[in-house]
Amino acid sequence: MTYVGRVNDWRSACAQTGRRIAAVPHAPAVAGALLGVLAAAEALAPAVNNTATNSGIYSGDAQVALVLLSLLTTLPLGLLWAQPTAAALAVSAASVLSLALLNTLTGAGLVAQLIVLYRLGRRGPGGLAAGLAMPYLVLALADPGRGETRILIALLAALAPVAAWAGIAQRARSEALEHSAARQVIAGTLMEHSAREERARISRELHDVVAHHISMIAVQAETARLTTPGMPAAGAQRLSAIGDTARAALTEMRRLLGVLREDTSTSAEDRRPQPGLRQLNTLLDEARDASEAGARLIVRGPLAPLDPGVELAAYRIIQEALTNARRHAPGAAVDVELHYSAGDLLVRIRDNGPGPPQAPQSDGHGLLGMRERAAAVGGDLRTGTANGGGFLVEAILPAVEPAVPASAAATAQAGPTPAPAADATVPPADALARAAGATRPAGSKAAG
Repeated sequence: MTYVGRVNDWRSACAQTGRRIAAVPHAPAVAGALLGVLAAAEALAPAVNNTATNSGIYSGDAQVALVLLSLLTTLPLGLLWAQPTAAALAVSAASVLSLALLNTLTGAGLVAQLIVLYRLGRRGPGGLAAGLAMPYLVLALADPGRGETRILIALLAALAPVAAWAGIAQRARSEALEHSAARQVIAGTLMEHSAREERARISRELHDVVAHHISMIAVQAETARLTTPGMPAAGAQRLSAIGDTARAALTEMRRLLGVLREDTSTSAEDRRPQPGLRQLNTLLDEARDASEAGARLIVRGPLAPLDPGVELAAYRIIQEALTNARRHAPGAAVDVELHYSAGDLLVRIRDNGPGPPQAPQSDGHGLLGMRERAAAVGGDLRTGTANGGGFLVEAILPAVEPAVPASAAATAQAGPTPAPAADATVPPADALARAAGATRPAGSKAAG
């Protein structure tokens, strides 16, 4: 592992050094000029030796052509650095002509050829880079030449495809790293937004449920202190302390909820009160429109006022069950049943879909959330196969009535009072009756 780590560090250091050199102004042009000078010197060296030994391997015209081709195999690397495709085409054409016509190639030209193929694979068309390496394979198979030429052709036939594919692989790796970084950024943003929405939802539910009860404690304490005749001073002082403590707790809770909401932008729609059972009509209408299947509400027993937390839990359980039905049993009809009894509210949601999967699997977040909501208000929830097929969600929630203020109790003891107006937490009988009598669209099957 230490050796592999050292190799990776060495590769990273070399890559950073290369990037720094390439970033220097005019560095590619200077490198191309140096390679051109080396190639020209290498091309002229045989002519000098031939003159000294009175042997003429190349004629004058051939010598000039060799020098020009050696320059053409190197100078485009620096002059066309910003255009890897043009540089690769120019250098490859000059190198192939030098090998085919003059049966030679300079070492500087070989280096330039490998560099342009790598850059073309890295920043240009990968197929073209691989194609420009093929002529050297053809030359190696057709006319391997002799002496130095055979070695040069063999080196190019072996190294040119490697350089091209190394550039292609490096580009693919860079693109994969960029895509992975982009996906991580998007996932982090989505998780952050989800966390903000969840914090906002929790703060709204805490404010709507808990703040209501704390406010009622303060109001009842003040009402009892002001309306109870003959109350001792100590009792009045304690009731006043209760009211002050409740108001302080309410202030602290609002400050905490402000922290939860500080990163969220709430619109006017988000500020509406938490839903209850009287909003089931709208929920079922939305379910019918979304799934184009039947959904009906069945209400049994005398309607009774419920605690806001119980109503909210029942609404969210029904909402999640309808969502699961649309996801796992599309097109299936759904029955939502509310059964009011003396001490409990039975909530039953049943569809006529395929039912739960045969293979055992852990509950998803939806079922777990429904169980937690039921347990939060002291209830219980179970899921399974319904009688006759389909999936069943059944929750038993305590039918706890809202606390009655002390002033209202005192008024009740004084004598009969007119019937109170319908509270926002009590589902109107006519509204539930209309929902219970709602019929399915034509052609849909009943859940039962």
